[in-house]
Amino acid sequence: MSINRNKGARVAKVTPVEFMRQVKAETAKVTWPTRKETVMTAVMVVIMTSLLAIFFLGVDSMFDAIVKALLRLAQ
Repeated sequence: MSINRNKGARVAKVTPVEFMRQVKAETAKVTWPTRKETVMTAVMVVIMTSLLAIFFLGVDSMFDAIVKALLRLAQ
């Protein structure tokens, strides 16, 4: 059963020009990161992704060894 939570609520309609004006005003309020912050964040993402890749490589290799050992026992 679908519930319409906005029943009776009115949505203000704005012209495309007014919408663009509002977007520009909201964008001006954003605190944009500095170049240094962006680079540091990118470096941290690369480091964390690499660490996770190494971790999952290890886990996958361990499971691979376990499955191969179990298959050798089953022969």
